[in-house]
Amino acid sequence: MNIGSLPICGPDDRLHGIITDRDIVVKCLAKGKDPKVMTAGQLAQGKPVTIDVEADAGHILQTMERDHIRRLPIISDHRLVGMISEADLARHLSEKQVGRFVEGVCATA
Repeated sequence: MNIGSLPICGPDDRLHGIITDRDIVVKCLAKGKDPKVMTAGQLAQGKPVTIDVEADAGHILQTMERDHIRRLPIISDHRLVGMISEADLARHLSEKQVGRFVEGVCATA
């Protein structure tokens, strides 16, 4: 699917976590564990940072910079409706805004 993260939702359609390609490499493969038996729940840790569907671009950037995250789940009425990634930012924001994001998140990660 050419994606770097997947949301983990329960039967209630609510976001319970996020798993990234990095999680699989660092927490599974690098530790010699079998990815065929390790579960998404074992790999995901902590509570995901989210943002409301009505948030503007400035708030989205602020949240991603503050929490040093490259993917941000979008929530509406407590349900996952989408995900914003750094690639989305690059396609939809000005070069100046993207540069600020890279400085604030990527350079300090």
